Amino acid sequence: MDAIITPTKLKGTVAIPPSKSLAHRAIICACLARGKSTVSNVALSDDIVATIECMRSLGAKIVVKDGVLEIEGNSAKASADLTYDCKESGSTLRFILPIALALNSGKNTFVGRGKLGERPMTIYRDICKEQGVEYIDKSLLNANHLLDLSVKGELKSGEYHVDGGVSSQFITGLLFALSLLDGDSKIIVEGQLQSVGYLHLTLSALKDFGIDVVCDGSVFYIKGGRRYQACDYRIEGDYSQEAYYEVANYLGSEVVMQGLNADSLQGDKVIVDFVSRLKSADENEVLTFDGSNCPDVIPVFALACCLRRGHTDIVNISRLKIKECDRLSATAQELGKLGAKITQGEDYLSIDGVDRLRGGVVDSHGDHRMAMMLAIASTVADGEVEISGAQSVSKSYPNFFDHFVSLGGKVIRRN
Repeated sequence: MDAIITPTKLKGTVAIPPSKSLAHRAIICACLARGKSTVSNVALSDDIVATIECMRSLGAKIVVKDGVLEIEGNSAKASADLTYDCKESGSTLRFILPIALALNSGKNTFVGRGKLGERPMTIYRDICKEQGVEYIDKSLLNANHLLDLSVKGELKSGEYHVDGGVSSQFITGLLFALSLLDGDSKIIVEGQLQSVGYLHLTLSALKDFGIDVVCDGSVFYIKGGRRYQACDYRIEGDYSQEAYYEVANYLGSEVVMQGLNADSLQGDKVIVDFVSRLKSADENEVLTFDGSNCPDVIPVFALACCLRRGHTDIVNISRLKIKECDRLSATAQELGKLGAKITQGEDYLSIDGVDRLRGGVVDSHGDHRMAMMLAIASTVADGEVEISGAQSVSKSYPNFFDHFVSLGGKVIRRN
C-alpha cells in the first residue's frame, strides 16, 4: 500500500496503543504459568500475533476477544517436532527459542519473513554449541534469506556469558527459560549493555508472575525449578508509539495522548525528555543525544532534530542497522529526500536544522517505524508526501493511519 498524504497539522485526542514490549512479556509469562491468566488491553499487531501463535505451539491455550487474552498456561515438558512462525518479530524469535529448548526436547524449527533471517543470532548459536545442542541455520542459504533455523537438545542450567552489546532480547529470552530448569543459573553480561530499559520491563513482568530474579550490576541470578504464577495483567500505553505524537506536537500539532503510565519503566519514555531538551535549547547550542538505549524512537526523533534550528548529533546508534531495515541509512536517506540536512555516520546521525521539509516520494523500506515517521514528517512538508510500503505499520500499530486521519490527517491509501 502507498499512502499519499496532504500536509496538515494534527489535532485531537488519541489513545496510545498498548505497549508491544510489555505485551510480549506478559503473554509469555502467562503462557508459562500454572492456571488461568487474563492479559487485557492487547493490540493484535503482527508481532504480538506471532508470539501468541508460537506459545500455542508450546501448548498454551489462548482465547482472544476484544483485546483481552484469556490464557491457560502450560510449562509441561514435551518431545515433539514443532514449528514456530515468528513472522518478522525479532522479539518473538529471541524470547521463545530458549523457552522451546527448556520445554521441548524434539526438533524446534523457527521460520519467518522479511529481514528476520538476517538478524544477529550468534549469541544463541554459541550457547547451543557450548551445551551440545544441535543448531542449524539455513536462513542465508535460500534466495530471500528467509528465517529457517532449527534447534534440538536440552538447555542446561549453569553460568551464561552474554555479550550485552548486541541486544538485550537474548538476556530476556534466557531469563524466561532458565527459571524453568531444575538447577540455579547465572547470566553474566559482558561489555556495554544495550537497551537496559527493556530488561527492567522483563524483570518487572517476571516479578508480577511470581518469578524473582536478583540483579547485581551486570550479573543476573536465577533460581531454578520455579513456577510462574497466573495473574491478571493490563498492558499500559506504548511510549515507542507515543513518540510519533510527541514529535508531531513539537512540530506544531496539538495531540492529547491518553493511556500512558507516567511512572513507566519503558526505556522509550526518554523521548519525552529528549523533546523537552530540544524545546529549551538555544539555536546556537550544539546538542548531542545518546540513542543507545532507545533505538526504536530514533528515526522519529531524528525528524524532530531536522526541524530544530541549530546542529544536533545523535550518537551510539549503530544498532539501527540491524532492525527491520537499516534504519540508520534509511532515516538519513528518506529525510534527505524531503530536504533535511542529515548525514549518516557509522554510529551517528549529524543534523543541521531546516525551517520546513518539501514534499516528495519516499520509501518505508518495509519498516513500520520508517512509515510512521515519514507520515509525521508530512505535517511539516510544503507538498504531498507519498510513502511506499505504508502497510508495514501493521507490524506494531495496525490502525496508525486510522488514528492519523481521526486527528485531521489527509491520507489517500492506494493499493
